[in-house]
Amino acid sequence: MSDQLQQIIRRSRRIVFFGGAGVSTASGIPDFHSAGGLYSREFGSLSPEMILSKSFFYLHPDIFFDFYRQFMLYPDAEPNAAHRCLFELEKADKLRGIVTQNIDGLHKKAGNIRVYEIHGSVHENYCMECNASFTAQDILHSSGIPRCECGGVIKPSVVLYGEPLPKYVCIGALREITNADTLIVAGTSLSVEPAAGFLEHFRGKNLVVINQEPIPADQQASLVIRGDVAEVLGSLSV
Repeated sequence: MSDQLQQIIRRSRRIVFFGGAGVSTASGIPDFHSAGGLYSREFGSLSPEMILSKSFFYLHPDIFFDFYRQFMLYPDAEPNAAHRCLFELEKADKLRGIVTQNIDGLHKKAGNIRVYEIHGSVHENYCMECNASFTAQDILHSSGIPRCECGGVIKPSVVLYGEPLPKYVCIGALREITNADTLIVAGTSLSVEPAAGFLEHFRGKNLVVINQEPIPADQQASLVIRGDVAEVLGSLSV
């Protein structure tokens, strides 16, 4: 299967990578639905989906930030073989863009520039009063509800349940997918809208799916690889 993927990459000129939580598991960041994933975590009687919602953030910011610091921030995480492969593909001018559902910032940490973080990033935080910027470390090392010097609450620039995706990031992501000749979908169940609908804009030749479990996109794919994203991409020669 990796040989087939190698050939597809060699023939492609405009590759776009669409990735989810499975891309970062090899870096020690849990995914959502597997055993030990984020949604299996207990936080009293509250579910992660409830805590990570827009309404909960505004009603109970103290509980939100307790959960956020404990389960959403991984300051020691480093890019894995998948991130490094994608960086090499961008350097070779094969990869035209990375559309990621992840908020960990590891694609940019690996060196990629053409990254569309459609769910935001833990590394971008802002004061809700004066719009001052703050880092993930500022949030991590704060206590209770993090506040700016002006007194405003500092909010992570991550998309919570009930919030829209960032408009201009999505416009750029959809432009790249529409113009791609190869789309690699990896480490995502594509179960969350509207991100799952992004694939409808792909008009290229090769749709490649790399995932541990079957997903709906398998039916349209020209190549399906069952396996760990980091292992599959790490075995490629760029």
